[in-house]
Amino acid sequence: MKDLQILSTFQELSGEPVRKGPLGALVFDACHIGVALRAVLFVEAVLGVSSMFGASAFLEWLTRMSVLTGAALPGTLVWLITACALKNVLAPLRPWFQQMSGIFLGAVAGMCGCAMLSLAGWQDSMPWLASACAGALLAAILVQALLWRQRSRAPAQTRARLNELQARIRPHFLFNTLNSAIALVRAEPAKAESLLEDLSDLFRHALADQGDYVTLAEEIALAQRYLAIERVRFGDRIQLEWSLDDAAGAAKLPPLLLQPLVENAVRHGVEPSAGGAQIRISTQRRGSRVVIKVTNTVPAGQGESGSRLALDNVRERLSLLHDVQCKFQTVEREGIFQVRIEVPA
Repeated sequence: MKDLQILSTFQELSGEPVRKGPLGALVFDACHIGVALRAVLFVEAVLGVSSMFGASAFLEWLTRMSVLTGAALPGTLVWLITACALKNVLAPLRPWFQQMSGIFLGAVAGMCGCAMLSLAGWQDSMPWLASACAGALLAAILVQALLWRQRSRAPAQTRARLNELQARIRPHFLFNTLNSAIALVRAEPAKAESLLEDLSDLFRHALADQGDYVTLAEEIALAQRYLAIERVRFGDRIQLEWSLDDAAGAAKLPPLLLQPLVENAVRHGVEPSAGGAQIRISTQRRGSRVVIKVTNTVPAGQGESGSRLALDNVRERLSLLHDVQCKFQTVEREGIFQVRIEVPA
């Protein structure tokens, strides 16, 4: 097992904890683009299946589907907007009352949809009660789905697993770094002291309970400490370039996100090459988005080998924190491997 695998272990911890903040115990949160998209798709799927009953031809099904969508889509948006607007009001309330409030809002949204059909003159006798019950049922399913999603982000067993893995940090990197420091003590004591300080900061940061997220600026600082340690081991074989945008530093990332990406660049670019490799880390704010790139050269025939576990875990943790508002891409072309991350600013 190679000694550059230290903090990939932390990516295995990734069970993202439940978001904490001034809202306290909010049972469900509808203020996310991903939640809104899933809610609309779910309602449309239910309407699509229900429209099949009594439809003898495709055109008849399409007509039914269009009419019901015209009623249900505004009702769904009313539910989402109202639930989002009332999150500050609902948060201090008991969980069961929050859920009942969501169901009640669903009944109101169902009646709003029925009102849309009434205004369109779809039929003389409108199914007000049936619409209210249908809206309440769909809202109950949505609330329960959001509740399950919230709970799945930080179950107690995931937290126990995280603590277990933190206690079992692979010692190879630590031992090799200490050996590098020992070799420098007599010849270059100042450099040895600086290396040990970087190592101490790195492990203090890795072992700390940092909550749900840290800023990009903090992640960059940690990556700089890590690379300062590795440059003692590899010297000029690490050809490093930074291109940092100060305006991007406030972007939120899961803790220890950049670390495994930088480590991969060292492991797959620098270590297998006698001549070393170029590593470039850049950040840039583009309007309401922040783009982060970690790029490294790859020796001929080396490729980006490995299980890609660290990359998969980075992608999963980003998704848990930012849902559909983030992007994660990897590209390998002509001896260059790049990881590109895009998150809200």
